[in-house]
Amino acid sequence: MSQSIDAARRALAARFNAAGNDSAELDARLLLGFALGLDLTGMVTSAHRTITPQESERVETFAQRRLAGEPVARIVGVKEFWGLPLKLSAATLVPRPDTETIVERALEIVRSDGATADGLRIADLGTGSGAILLALLSELPTAQGVGTDISTEALRTARENAAQLQLSDRATFVVCNYASGLEGPFDLIVSNPPYIRSGDIAGLATEVRDHDPRAALDGGADGLDAYRTLISQSARLLAPDGSLVVEAGHGQSDEIEALMTAAGLTTTEPPRADLAGIPRAVSARRLAPIKSY
Repeated sequence: MSQSIDAARRALAARFNAAGNDSAELDARLLLGFALGLDLTGMVTSAHRTITPQESERVETFAQRRLAGEPVARIVGVKEFWGLPLKLSAATLVPRPDTETIVERALEIVRSDGATADGLRIADLGTGSGAILLALLSELPTAQGVGTDISTEALRTARENAAQLQLSDRATFVVCNYASGLEGPFDLIVSNPPYIRSGDIAGLATEVRDHDPRAALDGGADGLDAYRTLISQSARLLAPDGSLVVEAGHGQSDEIEALMTAAGLTTTEPPRADLAGIPRAVSARRLAPIKSY
């Protein structure tokens, strides 16, 4: 039976809603638009056009994938972060709004220092799609940054995103384990490392457990393995008065601050909370030595 675009959208949203999808209307619009090659304006202006049998088949294919628990971002291959469209791959996490808290805290630190970011050096450890690094470079037009990852596929995706956003001239990418292949000093180091306890992964939502790369989720028995590595590395690479900002999982901020202090860093601000009130962005500085006269 032939359907108009608007009727197809409403029918798809009803199916998603019946399946318990909390974002049924949005998912239906995004997937239908992707299947038809239409943006929001095109969906509105073409609302009464009848979709073709071939288009209907594409819509149904995407609908079945979504109903099976695949995130919309994986199906369309793009996710917006900090207002930037980022390409995804099987080796990258889907960037989440919570992680924008890391960008907010990092910018807060840079700007509170009265810095213009001229010559600012940034490192993003475990960069994935490049989300945090590219968001910072988009806000700090004279800064230079490097993103690291152990996955060459992830770095290929990050390079493509940098090129698409015209940031390739200020972003480089290195294959290594967090900061193991870098030389400092860096004024700012950021990271969203894996922090899920190994034993908790089986209980994650299908969208995460079955579609995000396990290496980007699994933080070891207590969820803190990555922090133990990258915090000690960062302490050696930070410039005097340089800052480290990391994303924390629920209930992890105190332990992460303790690891920072043990590495010789100084926590000067309480963790910044995300929109749900969870302490999300944990930061510390490598204080400059006090001069004696």
